[in-house]
Amino acid sequence: MSIEKKNDISSILNYLEELITNKKMNNTNISYTERLLKGDLKKVIQKVGEESNEVLIEATLKNKERTIYESADLIYHLLVMWNKLDITLYDIAQELERRKK
Repeated sequence: MSIEKKNDISSILNYLEELITNKKMNNTNISYTERLLKGDLKKVIQKVGEESNEVLIEATLKNKERTIYESADLIYHLLVMWNKLDITLYDIAQELERRKK
């Protein structure tokens, strides 16, 4: 799936959330995503922490391209973690909406 600049971020996030949910149903354990979903939550939490640190390091270095790359990794791992916790993008959106008030 190719994302054009004119598309908003919600399109890709919704696509990834659906992809992760579908992989959760697979029993092959072949893909990285499937292994994360079938594995221990602590491993996913550790990956979120690692990716967070990588974003901070690249941002500190003012490396825009690497910050974008590592941010994408962080978002992906957040989506996997949320899936394991039965948290959806809608849940996150509701919380963000609540904070606007």
